[in-house]
Amino acid sequence: MTVDLLMLGVFSFLGGLIDAAVGGGGLILIPALLHALPQHAVATVLGTNKLAVLFGTGSSALTFLKRVKIKWRLIIPCLLSAFACAYVGAYSVASIPTHIMKYLVFVLLVAMAVYTFMRKELGQVQQEKTLGTFQILQGCFLGGMIGFYDGAFGPGSGSFFIFMFVRLFGFDFLNAAASSKLLNIGTFIAALSFFVPSGHMLWQLGFYIAACNVMGAIVGTFVALKYGSGLIRKLFLVLLVFLIGRMGMSILTAAA
Repeated sequence: MTVDLLMLGVFSFLGGLIDAAVGGGGLILIPALLHALPQHAVATVLGTNKLAVLFGTGSSALTFLKRVKIKWRLIIPCLLSAFACAYVGAYSVASIPTHIMKYLVFVLLVAMAVYTFMRKELGQVQQEKTLGTFQILQGCFLGGMIGFYDGAFGPGSGSFFIFMFVRLFGFDFLNAAASSKLLNIGTFIAALSFFVPSGHMLWQLGFYIAACNVMGAIVGTFVALKYGSGLIRKLFLVLLVFLIGRMGMSILTAAA
């Protein structure tokens, strides 16, 4: 086993672990894949990554479903919207300027971090909010936007879903993490339905890092369920700071 292959396994494990609890694992794995696979198109790297994280997210979702009550009346329409928009995003991956996407995501991450830090009580306790037609349409709209981003680029999409559920629908962080996994499964399948027929897939590598991602997801889900929303909130803030720093450095390097 080469050093690059071994390191990809380690990064995939860490990505699965982080993603299971707070999302954002893609920002750990995707740069590692881009570094290890410079000879391949970006679409191929993204397609291979989506295969790996689909298995990891699926394993954590199955565990969450046994322990967390899902609000299906909201999740199903949001999932359908995210699925459709993720396919469009994957189809558009070659035509969207990556630097514009990075600037937009960077601003959103900073806003999310500041808001979550200032609102100490945010996501600590599950709130029972009305889920009328307007709220469901709101969820479909935002879920669709995040789904499009996930199909076109991806890193941090799980964190965006978590923030949406906590801020708009009163979920605690544990329920938001569980619900975000279901939406991410939809966006990953949608993206793969474009990447696979287009030939943007490295199957052997994909299944190898998928196995590593699943192992990380199992550990991350166990930690999330054991320690609950309080720990997830702290990890969420740490992840946002990491994402902001990583993306900020990428923007500054590109501008230099």
